[in-house]
Amino acid sequence: MSRKIKLEEAAQPVAKSEVLQVADLVAKEKGIDREDILDAMEQAVVKTAQIKYGDGVKLEAHIDRKTGEIAVFRCMRIVDVVSNFGTEISLKDALRYVSDAQLGGVYNEKLPPVDFGRVAAQVARTVIVQKVQLAERNKQYADFSSKVGEIITGTVKRIEYSCIVLDIGRTEGILKRADIIPHENFKIGERIKVYLAGLNQAQDQPLLILSRTRPEFMRMLFEQEVPEVYDGVVQIKAIARDPGSKAKIAVTTNDPNLDPVGACVGIKGARVQAVVDELRGEKIDVVTWSENPAIFIVNSLAPAEVIRVVMEETGDKVTAVVPDKQLSVAIGRRGQNVRLASQLTGCNINVTTETQENEARTAENARILRYFEHGLDIDELLAQLLISEGYYTMEDISNTPEEKLASIRGFDPDIAHELHQRASAYITRKKNEIAKLCDEKGVADDLRNYELLKPELLEVLVKSGLRTLEDLGNLSTDELLEITGDLLSPPEAEILIMKIRETW
Repeated sequence: MSRKIKLEEAAQPVAKSEVLQVADLVAKEKGIDREDILDAMEQAVVKTAQIKYGDGVKLEAHIDRKTGEIAVFRCMRIVDVVSNFGTEISLKDALRYVSDAQLGGVYNEKLPPVDFGRVAAQVARTVIVQKVQLAERNKQYADFSSKVGEIITGTVKRIEYSCIVLDIGRTEGILKRADIIPHENFKIGERIKVYLAGLNQAQDQPLLILSRTRPEFMRMLFEQEVPEVYDGVVQIKAIARDPGSKAKIAVTTNDPNLDPVGACVGIKGARVQAVVDELRGEKIDVVTWSENPAIFIVNSLAPAEVIRVVMEETGDKVTAVVPDKQLSVAIGRRGQNVRLASQLTGCNINVTTETQENEARTAENARILRYFEHGLDIDELLAQLLISEGYYTMEDISNTPEEKLASIRGFDPDIAHELHQRASAYITRKKNEIAKLCDEKGVADDLRNYELLKPELLEVLVKSGLRTLEDLGNLSTDELLEITGDLLSPPEAEILIMKIRETW
């Protein structure tokens, strides 16, 4: 007998000892449990016996684990009155064979040995192969389940249109086109590193789900190249990637004597270069992570210089102000730098220049100036003083105690009292005017009572034809800005629309 026995031989009429030899060899070659092989053989015997006795008969097979003897039984339930002669036997007949037979019990009738003809042998072979493959896959699933989230190495087995199939030990992994770094080309037989992203439970698909584009792949590469990262002295807090082009990685450490960025870059950039080489030249910016969102945003926009960061009330939208000459660097080619910085920090970063910010501030101040001059019936000097002290709405003035208003340089108690009265009167007058307008236009309560709409803004929206909060939420940012003019900035318009949609 040759050293290896093929699975097909397990379906042939072999000697008793050979049945166990086949099970032992297959179990050893496939690395699966011997009992699983014998169970598969028993199911194959049942399948072939079913051809002879029909599907209406319940059969069981047993292979003696010591001798290899194969026995086939017809299993019949013991009943009082037989209604199905294929699966039932009367108590009277059962007592003829088994003295302690009881109603509800099972009588197993031993059948003659199965004669493996050509068709039966083929059926047995198919069942055994399927069961062995399933057992082998289950073992591989258990073996690789502990390796999910790690880097493994595989050999390119075949290249298909939508994916690349890798040979990894005794199993296969699938590397989809979306998980391949752009412009990567592989050859049959080439060994490559991949990130084990998950396991595929579908029987007709490769077991391993692999990737080279996920941020976790870069994280694991740094763990391999940077001992401080592997030991946990340096922590990787966030990663943003544009696979094959550029990436940003934020790092930090609790060791005051260690530079986390320097540790990841290495002497003459050796460590980060090793990662870059594995990622086919993908440029990597290593930046310092900070608990302070503004500092982290400044760091994330490197290599651009940032003068200041203006945080929106929601906290997830910020404006970064850069020198005029740094705008293109901050934005990056096709917006790549600011996009990666936004992904890294979790904030929607808008980049503007000093000149643009000054122009926007000047326009906003001019609007508020006109608003105060007409609404309070005061001159430009008083309006400028209010703006310089941080007052931008009538509500700001009416909600401020008169004593605090009187403390503004150039003001006295009489001026403070008069301004307080005029602001309160303006608010009341505006509310009445807008309430009347809403009644005339049939505006729904959800729009007229929405807390984020100031009276002046609500007035403009109603005059433009909006009647419900849904009408407002259905607008695009550009449409809302066209209606409101200088009452809203682009970020404010976007936030307002998103807040409304969150309630839907």
